[in-house]
Amino acid sequence: MSKTVGATILIDCMERKVEEDVRQPLSSSEQVMSEVHLGCPPNHSGPHLSHFTISLPLPHENSTLRGNADAVGDISISASTSFDLDEDGDPILTRRKKSPSHHLVLTIQHNITSSIPKVGLQVWRAELVLADFVLHVMSMSSDFDKVVALELGAGTGLVGILLARAAKTVFITDHGDEVLENCDKNVDLNAEIFHGKASVHVRELDWKDSWPPQETDTSPSKGRYSWTQSETEELKKASLLLAADVIYSDDLTDAFFSILKKLMSDNPEKVLYLAMEKRYNFTLDDLDVVANGYSHFRSYLITEKADDARCNLLDSASEPFFVGEQIDLRCIPCYVRDYNRGNDVELWKIKLKS
Repeated sequence: MSKTVGATILIDCMERKVEEDVRQPLSSSEQVMSEVHLGCPPNHSGPHLSHFTISLPLPHENSTLRGNADAVGDISISASTSFDLDEDGDPILTRRKKSPSHHLVLTIQHNITSSIPKVGLQVWRAELVLADFVLHVMSMSSDFDKVVALELGAGTGLVGILLARAAKTVFITDHGDEVLENCDKNVDLNAEIFHGKASVHVRELDWKDSWPPQETDTSPSKGRYSWTQSETEELKKASLLLAADVIYSDDLTDAFFSILKKLMSDNPEKVLYLAMEKRYNFTLDDLDVVANGYSHFRSYLITEKADDARCNLLDSASEPFFVGEQIDLRCIPCYVRDYNRGNDVELWKIKLKS
């Protein structure tokens, strides 16, 4: 697996070495490359088909596991959580025993490289971590059965496609014709894995636009991915939101939480599961390699570690605020085969509180 300057959207310092040279942020026209390369030929340009093999519990094992009442409640990270590390200092993850007789293969069309505005054409590591989480919940409980769900910044649509094995309706959303067309292609390629009554819609959702849409755009280029009034009404019933690798630009993070506040204000209560990868840059202000984008993301969340002064301030707040709880990835088996989670991917459970 090759690594380039654009191994992540900004700068990949997963193996941050002291001797590594200082790299500058990439411009929007430069090509970047994800580290997820399953069978990708070198120097290939344009769409490429990758086959992701996913281990599933055997039928009798699955029925036993789904007897658990709460698949998520016991896997948050508390203030006292400690991690078991191997001799190289990497977290030790629980891995499922491979069962060659019971697995699922997803066919995903994606690019190997892209410009920054079109990173949704690639598969990213946090996307696979979120897929592991969704598969785990579906194996352990009925929490996602028959839900109405929304995936934000879906990119290739891999996570939403897997969710359609259990959900009633899945809205897979992103921005830009090329990304949406590629996502729609992946929905078609994998439609046979959906459960019989699942509805899957690929729709455009620009976080910087108003919500709900003021009017339906029926132009030939946009009409296919525009929202109908009935769909926006159904989306209000959504209880589950998903997002992976959408935190890499402060401006987009601001837009993301702005649209989240609108989407999560409707009843029923909604929960967002967000997988993200910390990305590091050297800054002259800090004279150090820091994850500024991650710090900006965390500024939107109140956690159990919030200091008393901040909690008291929130008690009297008139505006809703976001409460975040980090999920312990050590408790999530690797269902998607043959990828490395790395050390900088996190999974968050986020709710909007009044």
